[in-house]
Order: sequence, then C-alpha cells, then structure tokens
Amino acid sequence: MEEARVEIVAPIAEIGVASMEIIGILIIAGFTLYALIVEPISLRRQGYTEAIFGQVRQRLGKGILLGLELLVAADIIHTVAVELTFETVGILSIVVIIRTFLSFTLEVELSGHWPWQKKE
Repeated sequence: MEEARVEIVAPIAEIGVASMEIIGILIIAGFTLYALIVEPISLRRQGYTEAIFGQVRQRLGKGILLGLELLVAADIIHTVAVELTFETVGILSIVVIIRTFLSFTLEVELSGHWPWQKKE
C-alpha cells in the first residue's frame, strides 16, 4: 500500500515542486528587473529622485522574500512527499533555517524595526 502511494504521489509532488521552484525563481528575477529598471525610470519621471534608492531596495527585498517563501515551500513538499529520510530531513532543516534567517533579516531591513516592536 505504501509503495502504491509513493508511486502516485511522488511524480505529482515532483511536478508541483519543480513548478514552485520555477515560479520562485521567476518572481525573484522579475522583481529584480522591475526594481532595477522600471522603478527608477518611473520615479525619475515623477521627480522623486531622492526616493529611488529606498524604493528600489523595498521592491527588490519584497521580491526576494516572496521568492524565498516559495522555494522553502517547494523544499518542504519535496522532502515530505518524495524523499523522506533522515538525511533529507536534516538537509531540509539546514536549508529552512538559512532561508528563514535570510527572510527575517530582509524583513527587518525593509521595515526598519524588529517584528516584536510596535510600528511607528
């Protein structure tokens, strides 16, 4: 019974994981291009030359955060549905810790305060 489930679920999970990874990569790449090309041109036309750097950082950071969330989700699905071994769970743990740390530090960088502090 277990083998039948793996034979059915694993290929579907692999397709889903590959799709989520591609979407995550495209989101990061798309936000990067938008933040570095479209946003500065738009802000410059509107006369907000002082705000260009801050806006580019905000857009880029948000894109990276969203892409990282999808990549973490894909890693979790892949580990649980396709390769559930102690080794893959250990690797997943390390990857999730690193990506969570990156997400946390990016969020602090973008918002300017710790998550537990009140917004001003």
